[in-house]
Amino acid sequence: MKRKLIAAIGVAGMMVSLAACGGSDNGGDKAGGAKELTVWLTVDAQNNWPDLVKAADDAITKKYPGIKIKHEYYGWPDKNTKLDAVLATDKAPDVVEMGNTEMIGYMAKGAFAEVDPAKFENSDKWLDALKESVTYNGKTYGVPYYAGGRIGTWRKDVAAEAGVTTAPKTWAELTAALDKIQAKKGEKFSAWYQPAPDWYAAMSFVFDAGGSIAEQDGETWKANLSSPESVKGLTEYKKVLDAYMHGDKTKDEADRPVVFGQGNAATVFAAAWEGATAADPKNDKVGGLKDKLENFVMPGPSGKNLPVFLGGSDLAVPVKSKSQDVAAEWIAAFTGPQGQKGLVAKGNLPNNKADLAPLKADPATAVPATAAESSWFVPTAPGWGQVEKGQILKTMLVEIANGKKSVEAAAKDADAAIDKVINTK
Repeated sequence: MKRKLIAAIGVAGMMVSLAACGGSDNGGDKAGGAKELTVWLTVDAQNNWPDLVKAADDAITKKYPGIKIKHEYYGWPDKNTKLDAVLATDKAPDVVEMGNTEMIGYMAKGAFAEVDPAKFENSDKWLDALKESVTYNGKTYGVPYYAGGRIGTWRKDVAAEAGVTTAPKTWAELTAALDKIQAKKGEKFSAWYQPAPDWYAAMSFVFDAGGSIAEQDGETWKANLSSPESVKGLTEYKKVLDAYMHGDKTKDEADRPVVFGQGNAATVFAAAWEGATAADPKNDKVGGLKDKLENFVMPGPSGKNLPVFLGGSDLAVPVKSKSQDVAAEWIAAFTGPQGQKGLVAKGNLPNNKADLAPLKADPATAVPATAAESSWFVPTAPGWGQVEKGQILKTMLVEIANGKKSVEAAAKDADAAIDKVINTK
């Protein structure tokens, strides 16, 4: 999953401990015979935190003198095509970065080696959604790298015009504020700009209500969107669309920051970077939008914080790697406490709750850190990629939004479509 990240180059002098990795401190011949390690990462690492990559390299070469570490960097659109081709040969990389939803199909096909979570610091505190993303049928096939969540962002100037001076902490406060904003600004304005096909937002309502996209029974998955709990969540989502979304309900969220920057909406529930993108001078048609935005943890109708989808990356070891043990050690060095500290300094969320805790105490990071505590993930089913490719959730949500089908009928039809593909490798 492609993500936009805050880049601030330069965390110097990072020392990485390999205490959790085990193994000998002697020469490269102790590295299971490995003489070379090939690491594939996306250009995010190359452009934004090359110092963190070097620190992990240094830790490995110190432990295994003589070992050579090669890096290849890929853009998100190109990586999997190249990976699929090389996995069919005997020249597989030893470490590969994957978007967290991309992991599922590869785990299902047996492309990645199983790893021992105990060898990675804070693995018992991995964020819930990230842990799910590297788990398949109860086994672990990767290590969470970093995350990015979703938050509420609104224009405090528009809220103030409607008599609201503080960000909402409960669903009742949020809807009361939005009602006042909508009444003040009129029906051509969106108090909450929420593109209907944005299934990441819609499923947050489903999970908030105790529902799910699908449930697992043994190694089989069955769609669950028509369950009473899921229907309740979808119904709450439709209420938001009906009351506050006055833009094109069939349009997806791809240009949401641009639309938000145009000034015809007060609130978005979106990836943390979207507000800043809306306030970028090239998108800001309001004028001074940066100083008019306020972030908050999105409350849910359940009375708890709305659970959020965590985008992010994982690191995996291809099963065809000839240096699996050392590859795991490199990952442990890269994603350990010092690595997480460096990633946080670059504007990312860490992969675990221990490193998340101090961020909650810092006003600059409290909102995304708090929001990330309650998260959900897609079903780790072999056919999940087919569900996404078929745009089943998007189709259901547009049908609900435009009234073509009732919530119950649309959910039932979506379940039928999901069940046809979700268990197919």
